[in-house]
Amino acid sequence: MISIEDKIVLITGASSGIGESCGKIFAQSGAKLILIARRQEKLEKLAEELTKKFQSKVYLLQLDVRDRLAVESAINSLPEPWKDIDILINNAGLSRGLNKLHLGDFSDWEEMIDTNVKGLLYMTRYVVPGMVSRGRGHVVNIGSIAGRGAYPGGNVYCASKAAVRAISEGLKQDLLGTPVRVTEIQPGLVETEFSEVRFHGDTEKAKNVYKDLTPLTADDISDLVFFCVTRSPHVNISELLVVPTDQANATMVHRHNTKKTEEKNSVDYFRD
Repeated sequence: MISIEDKIVLITGASSGIGESCGKIFAQSGAKLILIARRQEKLEKLAEELTKKFQSKVYLLQLDVRDRLAVESAINSLPEPWKDIDILINNAGLSRGLNKLHLGDFSDWEEMIDTNVKGLLYMTRYVVPGMVSRGRGHVVNIGSIAGRGAYPGGNVYCASKAAVRAISEGLKQDLLGTPVRVTEIQPGLVETEFSEVRFHGDTEKAKNVYKDLTPLTADDISDLVFFCVTRSPHVNISELLVVPTDQANATMVHRHNTKKTEEKNSVDYFRD
């Protein structure tokens, strides 16, 4: 097991959900954290909590990963003690809408592609060269079960996460011969702000996604991220698919205390 103490861990989308949980588990183990998100207030609140609870060293960056020039400037302008990033967790991502492709919203498409694909590429492009030159590093990309196959209404989101899967595999091949490791984690249903963002703030619709089943939590995923990066240097967990016990695949879930059939449930999961 590799020690995380004093390692520099950069986490995108760190203001909530899986990113916030990753910040906590790495802080608890003595890592130094670069936390990136658009919501400065939430970042500051998290940093205050981690500093008070774990005496963590935290560097905050209010940044939209969709902005390539801003990403370039932020990474290149890191203070000297924060430049040598050991672990990059590409967590920033989102889904918008659940429309049929021919009825899709262009702005939703662009936001998903720019965040889930281009944002991940920008962060990787500006961070990984340093890892290669230093001869150490680990990239963890948060993908999705949606990247393994499309589902009704998920068209562009599924495509963006399929891209994350392909990029992760391609990066691993490109880094062959270096000590830098690459991991993609593909969660199924995780109860975070994800569905609320997908439905543009409609909390009732968001709650229905997880109704009558037990979804994964952000802590479940951060625990897996931590496990992957603390394996021995000769071990690379390339791909990890994790779903709740109540979920078989992207379109089949089991809901408790309901008369709906499993087939009907698989449709309702996406229509709610």
